[in-house]
Amino acid sequence: MTDQQDNRYAASVAQLAHLMACLRDPVHGCAWDRKQTLSSLTRHTLEEVYEVIDAVEQGNPDKICDELGDLLFQVVFYARIAEEDGKFDLGAVADTITRKLLHRHPHIFPDGSLASFGQPSGLSAEEVERNWELIKNAEREASTSSDEPVSVMDDVASAMPAIERAGKLQKRAASVGFDWQHTSDVLACLQEEIGELQQALEGNDTQAQEHELGDVLFTCVNLARHLRADPESALRLANQRFERRFRDIEQRARLAGSSVADSDAATLDRYWQAAKEFENKNDY
Repeated sequence: MTDQQDNRYAASVAQLAHLMACLRDPVHGCAWDRKQTLSSLTRHTLEEVYEVIDAVEQGNPDKICDELGDLLFQVVFYARIAEEDGKFDLGAVADTITRKLLHRHPHIFPDGSLASFGQPSGLSAEEVERNWELIKNAEREASTSSDEPVSVMDDVASAMPAIERAGKLQKRAASVGFDWQHTSDVLACLQEEIGELQQALEGNDTQAQEHELGDVLFTCVNLARHLRADPESALRLANQRFERRFRDIEQRARLAGSSVADSDAATLDRYWQAAKEFENKNDY
């Protein structure tokens, strides 16, 4: 990064921080912005994250830039509220993540400083990921001040989406050697869980059905991890395929002078297969 870029970035962030301070000004600020708290912002933050993801999937650079700006504003907003409460400020947020990244990238910053950058690293992405988890485990051990035993499961946020949290828990367990050795083992486990779900269905036990369904979903996430696939992305793509195909079915039904609701099962299955064939021919 050049000094000119460095100065431009610093000026842009400083301007945004100043704007945020104006919005929160107790006399001349915006009533809505002044009303917000750390807790009230969380739902807006989630919305902004989803909008960033949607923009990335659309592949529109202008839209991505716009949505990233909205997400950055959320960070500045949290920091401003915390600063007003005397807890921390935007500079502390930046310093904290900088220190964390320097510490967790010893293969890039050997002595833990930006000045040590420039040495070649022979670690693969997989090795980096393993080391990252080991370093985080060591950080958790070092940060505890109580007599309570430290678990690698500590600080996995319970508010995370279930699929994301399942993957996080599995990665934590794998970082200390608790993991399947081969993908085929995970697939065999999935088949076993499906068998147990089938038994629960046959037993007409709704509580057992939910329990076994959860195990199936959890194992599917584990399988995705071993396949080095993101389960959330895989499911989002499946959602998109289903939506496209269903819209195709609706169109076919309309062209036949009917609707999905008025079509029988055999007709809908024929439409579905035709929609799939259309997708395959057009490389969706």
